[in-house]
Amino acid sequence: MKIVVIGGSGLIGKKLVNNLRQHGHEVVAASPSSGVNALTGEGLAEALTGAQVVVDVANSPSFEDRAVLEFFETAGRNLLAAEAVAGVGHHVALSVVGTERLLASGYFRAKMAQENLIKASKVPYTILRSTQFFEFVGGIAQSATEGETVRLSPALVQPVVSDDVAAALADVAVGSPVNGIVELAGPEPIRLDELVRRYLKAKRDARTVTTDVQARYFGTELNDQSLTPGDHPRIGPTRFEDWLNRSMPQW
Repeated sequence: MKIVVIGGSGLIGKKLVNNLRQHGHEVVAASPSSGVNALTGEGLAEALTGAQVVVDVANSPSFEDRAVLEFFETAGRNLLAAEAVAGVGHHVALSVVGTERLLASGYFRAKMAQENLIKASKVPYTILRSTQFFEFVGGIAQSATEGETVRLSPALVQPVVSDDVAAALADVAVGSPVNGIVELAGPEPIRLDELVRRYLKAKRDARTVTTDVQARYFGTELNDQSLTPGDHPRIGPTRFEDWLNRSMPQW
C-alpha cells in the first residue's frame, strides 16, 4: 500500500514512517525539506500519485492566532483537493482531544477549522484525536513559568507517549475509514500540575509548581473534562513514569 505522510520529518512523522515501512508499505515522507509543501501546494500532485492513504501530521510553524489558522485552512484545502484528484481512499489526520472544548485558544480554533474541512470533503477520513504527548510536558512547563514559579491548573489530563501515537496512527492508516473521530490517551489520568511536578523532579529542575485553578493553558482555562477523552478511547500502554525513567539522564 502506498501511504503519504504529510509532516513526515517531524516527531510523529518520523516514527510513523518507520513503523509503516517496517510493515512493508511504500511510504512517502512528505515535508517542505523533501519538496512537498501542503501550504503552497508544491509537489503535492506528484507525491500523491498512486497513493491509497494520506496521513496528515503536519503542524503550524507559528502558533500566533492568524498564522496558525491560515496554515491549517490553506494546507487542509490544498491537501484535500489534491487527494480528490489523485483518488486517495483514506485521509487520516492527527488532532487533539478536547479541541471543541478549547475554542478560546486560537490554536484549537485552527484545529477545529482543519477538522471541519476534512468532514466537508468527499475523501473518506479518520481523525485521530490524541491527548498531550509526554514529550511536550517540558514545553507546557516553560509556557507557564514566571521566574522560578510554574503556575498550572490542577485539571485532569491523560497524556500519551509519541511512540504510542505513531503506532495508533499506523493502525488507523491501514484500516478502513471510520468517517469520524477516534480518541487516543495514555493509561493514567493525572492532574496537570502534578504531571509537571513529576517531570521537573525527574529533571532535577529547581522550579516550583504552584497550583492555580485559573491558570491558563495556551490561552484558555481548563476543567477536568477539557483535555481528557470521552468514553472508550484507545489507550496507549506506556506509563509516564516508565518514559521518565527511560528518557531522563541517570545521575
